[in-house]
Amino acid sequence: MQSSVLTTVFLPLALGVIMLGLGLSLTFADFKRVVVYPRAVVVGLVCQMGILPVVCFFIAKWFGLSPELAVGLMLLAASPGGATANLFSHLARGDVALNITLTAVNGALSLVTLPFIVNFALVSFMGEGGALPMQFGKVAQVFAIVLGPVSIGMLIRARREALSRRLDKPVRLLSAVFLLLVIAASVYSERANIVGFFQQVGLAALVFNLISMLVGFVVPRIAGVPERQAVAIGMEIGIHNGTLAITIAGSATLLNNSTMTIPPAIYSLIMFFTAAAFSAFASRRLKNAQAAVAAPG
Repeated sequence: MQSSVLTTVFLPLALGVIMLGLGLSLTFADFKRVVVYPRAVVVGLVCQMGILPVVCFFIAKWFGLSPELAVGLMLLAASPGGATANLFSHLARGDVALNITLTAVNGALSLVTLPFIVNFALVSFMGEGGALPMQFGKVAQVFAIVLGPVSIGMLIRARREALSRRLDKPVRLLSAVFLLLVIAASVYSERANIVGFFQQVGLAALVFNLISMLVGFVVPRIAGVPERQAVAIGMEIGIHNGTLAITIAGSATLLNNSTMTIPPAIYSLIMFFTAAAFSAFASRRLKNAQAAVAAPG
């Protein structure tokens, strides 16, 4: 992707607005809640940061993705859950408080894990010459782009709660608009190849999305996590922060590769439909379970 206003200004700005919106919804209590849900948080983080990158690696190999598309999909797997997971978890009757906690903790940890996973993908799929040196400047950029706006949002929430409530809705709306524009810009920049890319990576992205949600729901249930929390983890793991992945892939000062933006862009489109289907399924299950408990014996 050639350096332009899109890559140097718009992508970081879009992510900044989205991260600001996330910060407006977070409090320090969300991080302290790890003590309340220790098993659910640990299981969710293991699925998100341990199982999914491995699954994604083998999916990329299985589908024979080109090196750049494979790295783009791995970049998505390394990205934390998206704030949209909170909405879908609410619709599915999941534990939204757990979603917020996982988003906060996973987002903080990913600042450390994401560069290592991306470098592993670059070396694995593009050879030693494709690796990025772990320069402090680049890591600091990711910190600034992600952590800065989140911190500002949390500060506003802590100091001016009334203002944060007024800003919440317009910032969420603006975030959704930015997300659509970022996806549209990524697709437009590769419009000559988009049909071929969709044929190459569309099915792989769908399979990865379905497995993500399945892992996020089934593994916690096997580990003894209550179903309502398992639904929340499934949403958190299935709905990745595609905007973060697109920004890192497309930014002129980071990976600067438009082809790598395609997998997260396609995934971001697919996940809305699969998340809606999962929401309907989970909501029906939980509603029936609650009705069964409430019914007189």
